[in-house]
Amino acid sequence: MDFSSISIILLGSTFGLILRIYIQNIFKKRIGFDIQNTSIVNFLSSFLLGILVALNFLNNEILVLFYGGFLGCFSTFSSFIYQLFELFKKRKFLRLFFHYIEVIIFSFMFFYLGYFLIQFF
Repeated sequence: MDFSSISIILLGSTFGLILRIYIQNIFKKRIGFDIQNTSIVNFLSSFLLGILVALNFLNNEILVLFYGGFLGCFSTFSSFIYQLFELFKKRKFLRLFFHYIEVIIFSFMFFYLGYFLIQFF
């Protein structure tokens, strides 16, 4: 990997992280819940990924910027796993199961919605 690719990933990941923290803090203050904040970010990330896949970029630098950089830092898979672990530690197995299914299904639906919107228009 060359310096140019590393710089592009760093730029994209910086903006992805800033936007994720901003969105999580906004929903935390206005709505007052914690565990779904990560889900909201993941749903939005899936929607944006669907749009980017449908746009079918041929430029490798754009792919690295958005896929590897921005969406790589914007989506919160590690936070999702941590939330599942916390539910597991608290022995809230039913909530753990439904949270897992919720995130997987809705993330796929938002991905498809983003993809469909670009393909349709």
